[in-house]
This record gives sequence, C-alpha cells and structure tokens, in this order.
Amino acid sequence: MQVIGLCRFSYPAYGGFQVEHDTIEERRQYLYNPARLEERFRLFETTTLPCFKEQTDEDFQFLIVIGECLPKPSMERLHDLTAGMKQVRIIAREPMRQRKVMKEVLNAARSNPDAPCLQFRHDDDDAVSVDFVERLRIAAVEAKGLIENNRTVTIDYNSGFLARFGPNGILAAQKYQPLLGVGMGMYVRGGCELTIMNFAHHRIGNFMPVVSYPDAPMWVRTLNQFNDSPHARNSKAELLPLTPEQEGEFIARFAIEQDAVRKIHSAA
Repeated sequence: MQVIGLCRFSYPAYGGFQVEHDTIEERRQYLYNPARLEERFRLFETTTLPCFKEQTDEDFQFLIVIGECLPKPSMERLHDLTAGMKQVRIIAREPMRQRKVMKEVLNAARSNPDAPCLQFRHDDDDAVSVDFVERLRIAAVEAKGLIENNRTVTIDYNSGFLARFGPNGILAAQKYQPLLGVGMGMYVRGGCELTIMNFAHHRIGNFMPVVSYPDAPMWVRTLNQFNDSPHARNSKAELLPLTPEQEGEFIARFAIEQDAVRKIHSAA
C-alpha cells in the first residue's frame, strides 16, 4: 500500500496557522524572519531528517511543501539537507488556502487514485519512530475489519515525548496524548479523495474510527520559540535531561543523538 507523508516547511498559506496575520506579506515576513528560519532548520535537521533517513520500511514518499517565495539561500539549504533521500520531493507553491493546496498535493501524489493508501502529516520540528512507516502498514492489516467497512480510518500512536533541544542537549518528558497530529496516520480507500488534511487532527475522531496504539513511544514533539500552537509555545511542562536509558532510546527509536543536537544548536 502506498504511504505518503506531507510536511509544510514555512509555507505561507491563507489560513492553517494559529499565529494570525492580516496579509500574506505579513505572514511571509514572520515565516522568513532569519531567526525563525534558523530555528526551523536546526530542528528539522535534528528531528525530522534523522528519523526519516532511518525508517525500517523505506517504501514511502515524503512531500515537503514550501512557498515559491522561500528565500533562495533557504531553498538551497533545504535541497542540500535532503539530497540523497529518495523519498523526499520538495514542492513549491504560491500562497493558497492551506487545506486546499495540501489536499491537492496529497491527491496528486497518489500513484493510483483507485487504490487505497496510507497518509500522514508531519511538522518540521518533530520526529517519529524509525519504525513508523512499517507500523502503519502493520496497523492497516490489523484493522482489516474497520478498513473494509469505512472509507477512512485513523491510526494513532499516542505515546511519545515532549522535548526541548538546545546547545546543552535534550530536555524531555514522556507523555500520552491522543490525536496530537505527530505519529498519526490515516487509511484512505481507493477512489476516495479525502486526505488527512481534510480534518483538524484533534477532531478527526468525530469523522471516522480511530485505532490507538499506546505500547511504545512513537514521536517526539519539540517545544520551541516559534511553535505555531500557543499552548506548546507557552508550555510549562516539566522537562528533564535525558537519563542514560532515555538517551539510548532516543538513538534507537528516533535516530536522535544528543551530541549532534548539541553541535547543531551551538553553531554560530
């Protein structure tokens, strides 16, 4: 079954952000602020890229949607960081309604619209477990009965970590949270044009069955200066330095190494 992931990288959409702006030009100025872009790149390089480079099932697509107006140095940096990743396709679009353009991108990526597929959304500052794609396919088999009777089914891994990355390494706390968005996928029946971007992730259970797996940590959600969610941006969650066991778990499950985090987040 085809697996398609979608990642928005500072795409200046109409809508789709909790931080609001009156005009697209104001949104561009905010998204392309050098301090913000630097933080996004450092997090993208230390969270998203390692886990997708090390997926145990390499048969997936990872679509990164950017604005056509992304500054040239950032465009080149993004291409350089993802060079050699056969799953990655960088797609540049002019500003449009966020849900509309994301649905178009996902449906255009389906190799056979009449065949079923699995989809997931991913933020550029988060990580998923290195067996995420493999487990999505396994879950689709395990949910056979639901899949036979529904055009869409959500697969949600509700265990993971909240974390902050910085020059001193990683502060983290394990958390169970359903329908967070990261570590969540969706089965789509063949011939159905709905996508995972048709739905607000926290309300997706209002529209389809949800299969939840709480068994193993499957995601890392970072808390940082430019989180779009004010709840995340202002989080008071108590985060602690990784224990030696957690440091090993971050390497084994997410391909995240503290030394790499320290080095990248300490760069001038």
